[in-house]
Amino acid sequence: MADPQTALHFLGKHSLFASRWLNAQPQWRAWLAERLHTPIEPKQIDGLLLSLRQSLSQESLEETLLMSELRLARQRLMLWIAYRDLNGLAMLNEVTHALSYFAQQSLAYTVAFIRKDLKGRFGLPSARSADYELPLMIVGMGKLGGKELNLSSDIDLIFLYEEEGDTQGGSNSISNHEWFTKLGRRLIKIIAEHDENGFVFRVDMRLRPNGDSGPLVCSLEMLEEYLFVQGREWERYAWIKGRMIYPLSDHPDHVRCEKGLEQIIRPFVYRRHLDYGVIAAIRELHAQIQREAEKRSSNRSGRSHDIKLGRGGIREIEFLAQMFQLMRGGTDPRLRIRPTLEVLDLLQANQWMSPEEVQDLKVAYVFLRRLEHRIQIWEDQQTHYFPESDEARMQLAEAMAGPAAVITLDQFIQELNDHQNRVARYFEKAFSLDADGRLQLDINDIDWQPDPTLFPRVYERWQSWQDSSRVKALPEKSQLVIRSLLKKAAADIISSHAHDADQTLLRFFDLLEAISRRGAYLSILAEYSNALQKVLVLLNSSKWAAQYLARHPHLLDDLLSASAQSELIHDPDSYWKKVKIDLDLRLDDALADHASPDHAMDILRITHHTETFLVLLADLGIGAPKGLSVERVSDRLSALADLILQVTYERVWPAVAQKFSMDAQQLPQFAVIAYGKLGGKELGYASDLDLVFLYDAPINDQSAQEVFSILGKRMINWLTTLTPAGTLFEIDTRLRPNGAAGFLVTSLDSFRRYQLREGDNAAWVWEHQAISRARFAAGNPAVGKRFEEIRNEVLSQERKMNELQHEIIDMRHKVHAGHLNHSSEFDLKHDPGGMVDIEFMVQFFVLAFARQFPALLGNLGNIALLRIAADHQLITAEEALEIANAYRIFRAQQHRLRLDGADKTRMDIHQYPEFANARDQVSALWKKVFGAPSRPEAGD
Repeated sequence: MADPQTALHFLGKHSLFASRWLNAQPQWRAWLAERLHTPIEPKQIDGLLLSLRQSLSQESLEETLLMSELRLARQRLMLWIAYRDLNGLAMLNEVTHALSYFAQQSLAYTVAFIRKDLKGRFGLPSARSADYELPLMIVGMGKLGGKELNLSSDIDLIFLYEEEGDTQGGSNSISNHEWFTKLGRRLIKIIAEHDENGFVFRVDMRLRPNGDSGPLVCSLEMLEEYLFVQGREWERYAWIKGRMIYPLSDHPDHVRCEKGLEQIIRPFVYRRHLDYGVIAAIRELHAQIQREAEKRSSNRSGRSHDIKLGRGGIREIEFLAQMFQLMRGGTDPRLRIRPTLEVLDLLQANQWMSPEEVQDLKVAYVFLRRLEHRIQIWEDQQTHYFPESDEARMQLAEAMAGPAAVITLDQFIQELNDHQNRVARYFEKAFSLDADGRLQLDINDIDWQPDPTLFPRVYERWQSWQDSSRVKALPEKSQLVIRSLLKKAAADIISSHAHDADQTLLRFFDLLEAISRRGAYLSILAEYSNALQKVLVLLNSSKWAAQYLARHPHLLDDLLSASAQSELIHDPDSYWKKVKIDLDLRLDDALADHASPDHAMDILRITHHTETFLVLLADLGIGAPKGLSVERVSDRLSALADLILQVTYERVWPAVAQKFSMDAQQLPQFAVIAYGKLGGKELGYASDLDLVFLYDAPINDQSAQEVFSILGKRMINWLTTLTPAGTLFEIDTRLRPNGAAGFLVTSLDSFRRYQLREGDNAAWVWEHQAISRARFAAGNPAVGKRFEEIRNEVLSQERKMNELQHEIIDMRHKVHAGHLNHSSEFDLKHDPGGMVDIEFMVQFFVLAFARQFPALLGNLGNIALLRIAADHQLITAEEALEIANAYRIFRAQQHRLRLDGADKTRMDIHQYPEFANARDQVSALWKKVFGAPSRPEAGD
């Protein structure tokens, strides 16, 4: 354990500021010695300010005494912090939080003092529409806003008030603006003026609207008008850190004032869409700061010795973190935080940066901040320059190492260089400072056009595009970017996709047209060459994918990182849990902001588009070692649909509950049952959802039908409405009891009686076929469990074999009649020997034999059920394997045709013996099982 006297000696050796004050106030030595091992927390700081708080209650408190008390408290706190920090006993957060808390409390006590004086002379500013006093609102910007103050920080402040008006209750009435201006000026004087005891904090007001030329204080209305008319990109960056530090959190006006400020700042800083345009803006801001740093350090050996603004310095780490906040904070509320280290943790948690990169940045940030403190505590100066002399550098090295460590100057310089080089490398990577990684814009290249020989369709399109009014309405910069992107894409396509170059570039042209007015999306392709390469691979691979991306260009963001794909591929259960947590967070944030239902529905749609696209990338093997199988693709698309249904159920219910004065927190006895492709977990990218809604309620509950009908209707509305973000699903509810003529929602008891044919109103055999691949998809699990029990009971009924065979053959003929194929090609799904034949045979095995062999009751998919049928000798093992393989290749080919944009999944089977053989094997088994062909004979 460190010895207090040794620690005091070490403090004095590395801080002239501390030595002077300990010589001037020798009694502080004993006070400090007792506190070496006491962490500095708010209660300790309150103790330092106790006498001041007591003095404030005295009417006779003089301003000079207030200033003296604040300054002496500040100097004692600085010594205490430096004492613990230099001796390696205070973590960075202890230092920065203590200083930030002290600044906040000092401002609060000073405001209270000045308010009392102004009240006696001018009264108090009051709200026009209500009887309450308007407080001065103080916003801490920069490091104060982030609770990251350093040992000799300026404090960046903005003074605000809620509304215009005049003061009331004093001998003289003045405008609110004048009253708050008087308060602000005196506040700055008391906090920042130097006297024999020093100062409390240097105050910087230049971040206020219009800077030094603007009024010292402004109303919220003026702030809003300024930000949305004149607000610049660097001000978005600055306001990320903005935090209302007065009124204090326990003040009765705090919540109201903070909410009023938040409603102005949030939409200014955070866009509702991914904002890649911020990369170039921050890159330019960084370059401007570097130029100023170079100018200031012209008499030194270079800007690299400014540990804050120089290459690899603190500011680059902050810029990197805040780039992600500006870019993504509008869509991810978790990023709307202020401390740099917490933002870095989020970047790792969301896989936007690798663990190694984040760890390097965090370690570098702590190292550079500690070094900054040691540079500043030497003379209590706001400086970030690394000293030139070896003697001064060696002293810093020892201060960084602590009293018990031995370090050489070379070791220290090497460690500093290593940190700065890593920071600079990550910064350059994030901001594409390497020009080779960015699109080169050549303003002189105005005559470029596609080669009509290599790209005939693109050339034709380009000619009409050039002459269109739409192009002429675009900014010149956008026209230049689009031309440069097409030129770069054409060159890349020739080298990589020459066999269908015209088609691929035409699809890219479609995408550029879709995003031509969205500079942020153009920025992604211009800033990141790897994104452009992935786009071209995607467009070459799939027409459907090309159209999907053009409809939802926000998905371009997901091409930059495939980090989420690994978990999606290898641990989907964990992945979907995280997606659900993230989606709930975004919806909670939207609802807390009193957003319209359309905004919540947009969030749901954007999430579905994003996750569908990530599955698509994994499917096509983009960003993954190899593509997913069609079965695994369907599993993930089905899990995503289940998730969207569950979230919709949870979010729609509170409004329904409110309408009927029910408990919104208690989720209702309601279930969404999936049939068809979703029920069998064989969902495709654009599949409809076949749904049935069930509820559980006492038989004498007369209102249940109405309540749950409204819930079902609103869920369908949420799932099908076209919003600015598009749509989710087409919903088909015709598989419910009595089809379109029946109620939208059905009670469990009614559903059971219908399915078990208890009464005149009874299910058909085809409905039992359908329920064989139905499952609980969303809603209340208790209702889902009851459904599964009913399903098993229905499927386990004893049936007459001949009648069942006749019914299924009859239904197969009806399906065939509804999907006639007059072409010479083979329809993979509907023609005899196709997928429907396989599905009907499996359904027959379930309905005919589940009572005898309960293993057939599981909703396991056709391939698994074929194997179970063979296990129970309903078919041979060889037949099960043949039909399973046929089903696999049919599904895979159907999937490929869909991705290629085919309307009908048909193929010339004569060119593919494998498919012809599979069709014949399916037809043979059908005839063996049913004794008749699946297609009606001529004349039937």
